[in-house]
Amino acid sequence: MSEFKNVTVIKQANVYFDGKVTSRAVIFADGTRKTLGIMMPGDYEFGTAEKEIMEIMAGELDVLLPGENEWKTIQGGEEFEVPADSKFKLKVKSLTDYCCSYIK
Repeated sequence: MSEFKNVTVIKQANVYFDGKVTSRAVIFADGTRKTLGIMMPGDYEFGTAEKEIMEIMAGELDVLLPGENEWKTIQGGEEFEVPADSKFKLKVKSLTDYCCSYIK
């Protein structure tokens, strides 16, 4: 889906890693939440309490998921899942546009 309708957008940005990663929260009528963001090239580690589906709209990164030993390359048009209550690492290779869906 290329657009969201009838949603609430939180104006204040989520800013991480000295501004190299930013996002905005989008809340849907049923209470579900997504974030839309941009990541600059760099190495990052994130933690999540909820299961996440990370959809990469544009850009390229490598991801190391929990329990994995091999990095996986993800490009625009692809996605990956992160289990709840875990940490994952990213090596962002180029400016990356993403949409993160939080699954309860």
